[in-house]
Amino acid sequence: MTKPMTLYLSIWRQPNAKTPGKLIQYTVTDVSPAMSFLEMLDQLNRDLVRKGETPIEFDSDCREGICGTCGLVVNGIAHGPERATTVCQLHMRHFKDGDAITIEPWRAKAFPIVKDLVVDRGAFDRIVASGGYISVNTGAAPDAAAILISKEMADLAMDAAACIGCGACVAACPNASASLFVGAFLSKFALLPQGQPERKQRAQRMVSQMDAEGFGGCSNIGECEAVCPKEISLSTIARMRRDLWKALF
Repeated sequence: MTKPMTLYLSIWRQPNAKTPGKLIQYTVTDVSPAMSFLEMLDQLNRDLVRKGETPIEFDSDCREGICGTCGLVVNGIAHGPERATTVCQLHMRHFKDGDAITIEPWRAKAFPIVKDLVVDRGAFDRIVASGGYISVNTGAAPDAAAILISKEMADLAMDAAACIGCGACVAACPNASASLFVGAFLSKFALLPQGQPERKQRAQRMVSQMDAEGFGGCSNIGECEAVCPKEISLSTIARMRRDLWKALF
């Protein structure tokens, strides 16, 4: 039987957006290696509630690496040390008994802290909304096989569509750029025939909104791709830039 672990946590606590925050030290015991990272935080919160203390706020929903709701910086790495893994799918077996772990929220001007480890990622929603809709009147839904699409293009579009909008790319980027997120969103339409109407205008609107939200510019450092839990490629950023260039010139 695997021995339970004791971990020493430094967790960012901040009561609201207007009050300064700081790292607070906690010790959590009896941590099973089979737990997920968020289950370990759940256990810590239960201990805090029993002591009459305020539990730590953090976002989560599906806990299956699908929804993109969770997002923590673990020891300086967005989503933690395991590649292509959301923090809700990060398991405690990747840590050792006695480890010191620092847990912080996403750090970006465009992601203001709401409380503790929770940030407001509404900027992503506004960027998506700025892209608008395809305005072509298509009539009844066409047969799925009516438009021929090569497997290569279909695979590339699906790879881009795998983005869950978690914001790890922003948190990892030294410039707090959202280019990987926007590039992935644009690519999943740009690679398919259905996405060609308003393709250039969509790119211009979304990039303009991204800039208006306060995200930084991309300088091709590549940290975004390194921490992306769905391994979205930097090529989506290149595609976004080409479409924007065509829209402007």
